[in-house]
Amino acid sequence: MARTAQVSRNTKETSIEVSIDLDGAGVANISTGIPFYDHMLEQLARHGGFNLTIAATGDLHIDTHHTVEDVAICVGEALHEALGNKAGVRRFASGSFPLDEALVEISLDLSGRPFVAWNVEMPECLPLGNPAFDPSLAEHAIASLATSALMTLHVNLKAGRNVHHIIEAAFKGLARCLRDAVRVESTSVPSTKGVLS
Repeated sequence: MARTAQVSRNTKETSIEVSIDLDGAGVANISTGIPFYDHMLEQLARHGGFNLTIAATGDLHIDTHHTVEDVAICVGEALHEALGNKAGVRRFASGSFPLDEALVEISLDLSGRPFVAWNVEMPECLPLGNPAFDPSLAEHAIASLATSALMTLHVNLKAGRNVHHIIEAAFKGLARCLRDAVRVESTSVPSTKGVLS
């Protein structure tokens, strides 16, 4: 069965279309109107090994917050839908992921119980790119994605001075852990309860 999903979200603030194929080839086609965010979402697809298409328009004349949040929600919902009943998936994944001086530790569980622990103290930094991506939005984006995907996620900063490197290490680490956790290795649901919802 194909592990794919399409999600649409239309509000007064944003209009978003997302499609995902968990068994793709890491191909990304991302357009949010926020270049730095596009770059991070491309990392998610490439290092996650899944195909991801995102077409988003939002009220960027106000700020980038609504678009960042709503795109993350849609990606999380698409991920959750594509996983179906999660039969056979590895479920758990963790690792430490470097990017130059930055080192981020990621642990996740496709538990069906949304919980996010974000232990990342970001150095002072001006917003990145134009339109501007406020570094504080990295937490909001990753937490919104994880919550909508109904996963348990821990993100811990072990080292880092450059904000771009820290955020990119977090996205790449999340991607690699997702790649591992969604891998099919059996036929049964990996829970003694028999369900992961």
